[in-house]
Parts: sequence; C-alpha cells; structure tokens
Amino acid sequence: MVSVKEQYEAYPYPDRDPADEAKRLVMGSPSHPFEMDHWLWRGQRDWSQPLRVLVAGGGTGDALIQLAQVMTSAGAPYEITYIDLSKASRAIAEARAEARGLTGITFVTGSLLDAADHGPFDYIDCCGVLHHLPDPTAGFAALRAAVAPGGGMGFMVYAPYGRSGVYPLQQAFAALFEGLDPQVRLHRAKEIVKGLPEGHPFRANLNVNDHRVSDAGFYDLLLHGQDTPFDVAKVFETCAASGWRLQSFCVPAQYDLSRIVSRPAGMDDVTAMATAEKLRGTMKKHFGYLVPDDEDRPLPGGESHLVPRIAIRDMRPLAKMVAQGRVLPLTIVEQKVQLKLPRETAPLVAAIDSRRSLGEIARVAGMDPLRFNMVWPKLAREFIAHGILHYSSLGLPR
Repeated sequence: MVSVKEQYEAYPYPDRDPADEAKRLVMGSPSHPFEMDHWLWRGQRDWSQPLRVLVAGGGTGDALIQLAQVMTSAGAPYEITYIDLSKASRAIAEARAEARGLTGITFVTGSLLDAADHGPFDYIDCCGVLHHLPDPTAGFAALRAAVAPGGGMGFMVYAPYGRSGVYPLQQAFAALFEGLDPQVRLHRAKEIVKGLPEGHPFRANLNVNDHRVSDAGFYDLLLHGQDTPFDVAKVFETCAASGWRLQSFCVPAQYDLSRIVSRPAGMDDVTAMATAEKLRGTMKKHFGYLVPDDEDRPLPGGESHLVPRIAIRDMRPLAKMVAQGRVLPLTIVEQKVQLKLPRETAPLVAAIDSRRSLGEIARVAGMDPLRFNMVWPKLAREFIAHGILHYSSLGLPR
C-alpha cells in the first residue's frame, strides 16, 4: 500500500479542479440515489430518514460530490463519511465540497480496511479501489462488516478484456522503473508508449483513453503498482468469499447472453454472464450493487405507487420515435445501443416525467389497468436493463 499511497499523493485521481464545480456536476453509476433506491430498496426508501453513507477510497470526490449534491438538492438528510489514504486526494475532495457549500461530510485519512470502526452504514460506495488492494477479498469483507442490516454497496472494479494491452505494460514498467520517483516513471513511460509498434495490443485498444486525458490518468492506467482485474466469475467468487451477493450490475443488458446469441439450455446464470462478457470483449469496468448474502432483497415490482425516474426531461420526442417504429439511439457505458420498443408503448413513454406514479402514467396514457399491466413491462424491461430508468421516491412530495 506504500506505493499506492505514494502514487495518489503525487497524482490524485481522477484529475479534478474544484473551480469546475461552478459549471458542472460529475454524474455516473453507481451511487446515484435513484439507482440506489431501485436496486437496494425496491424504489420505496423512506428518504425522511437520514442516509448513513461511507465513501470508501473516495479519491478526488466524484461519488462523494454526486451523492451529497443530489441529496442536498432533494432536501433529504444524510451523513457521509469519506475515507482515503491520500491526503492530496482528500484535499481536492474537501475543496470541491466547499465550493458547493455541501455539509454533513466527515473526512477521514485512513484505510477502508478499518471501515467498521466508523459505521455501520446504510450505503457504501467503493469505486475503483478494491482492485488496488493487495488482498481485494479482504477489502470486500471489511466493507461487508461495516454495512448495516438492510444496507448495500455500490462498487466498481476493473475488468480485463476491455483493458487489453494494459497489464503487460504495467508489468514491464514495474520491472523497468523500480525505485524511481513517480515523476521520472511517468516521463519515461510516456516516451516508451509513443514508440509502441502499431500492432501492439495497447495501441490497438480503442476502449481506453485515460492516458490521453491527464498525467494522473496515464499513471493510474499504466503505472499503477497494484491492479488486479475482475472478470465476471471473479466478481461472483469474491462476493461469495466475503459475505456479499450481487443484486445487479448497473446495466444488466450488457451481461444478457440472450441479447448476443441463443443461450444454451441448462447454462447457469453466472456462466451465461461470463460468456457474454467474453463475447462483448469491450468491458473495461464492472459496475453494480451488492447486498449482504444473508438477506433476501427483492427487486421492484409493478406496484401502482412506484415512480419511474429517468434523466431525460422531455420524453415526448422519444415517444414520437417509438410511435413511428424507429430505433432509439443510445450511448450506454460508452457503447452505442439501438433500442427498439413496441409502438404500443409510445403513450407510456410520453407520460413518464419522473414525478408521476405508474398509476398516474396509466391514467395519462388512457390505459385501463389490464392493458397497462400488459404493455408497461415491455417498456420497463428494456429501459431498466439499459440502466436508464429506476424507481425512486427521492425528492417527491410525501
């Protein structure tokens, strides 16, 4: 961990400028409260109750700022504990929170392995961290010990296939630059990367570009001293060994083998998802939600009081495309998707405004309950599978 700490003191990651908080909010998965509510609490959490959050390995603060800002804007109470080994990263995260006037955050310099000393927590965010531990399973277990009953975790770990060419370079640079200062390593590695032959797997990989964005991105991608990628099978194995259960990946459609080829009869779910990962070949990261393995946590159903939330403000243009039988061009986790919905779903698409309940959507669309219950699942299945619709009551009148 000494070398990892040294890296993030020299090159806090991701590269963020607190002055940019005045013009944009970095958003992403996991750890948007709408997503959290959907996958962890059936879209029915009581948001009047304070949400106790741990941001484990918070880096320069993307997840922290997103969570705190969304909760603040919604008028929902929260208590967030941020923990990270890097004082330089923490300073940037603190400055970003200060720039937005966010409160209710406790900053800790330390290890996520001590998370239980600060908990318990209703929600844990741990993104881009566990794969950098000498023993990732111990990290998963430490966070499992810190989660409260009924809580869960949003995670992100690096995946191997979309990062082809990265790991041989990491190994080569580790052998070449042992004992050198981070700045010297960075300079020499950049010169080598410039001269890589055209057929080198890294040069041929169109999925990675962090090395082009900033020095911090280059270092994190190619000079990291501890980087263990997770394929789908390893995600499940590690969860089983540390007391977690995968509730869902954030974009389930990516892992749905039947969307690529016919799934063989009798193939189990984990094998099917692992096979889909290999066939897609472009996944750089796995994003998802975990729950304690001793808790039965059902997913949202079709209850009429549920409120579907979506990031698109005006759904009417999309509804028009659906009514015309056109495909909806989407970009999901850096992949272009052609999504086609049945024309009969168009009135429902138009009625989604992130405030109406399912019962109200049915009324606005002019559908009786029987017809609605036949048509809505066709829309919801696709939107949820692609990570663009979630059920949540956050910020709505009680």
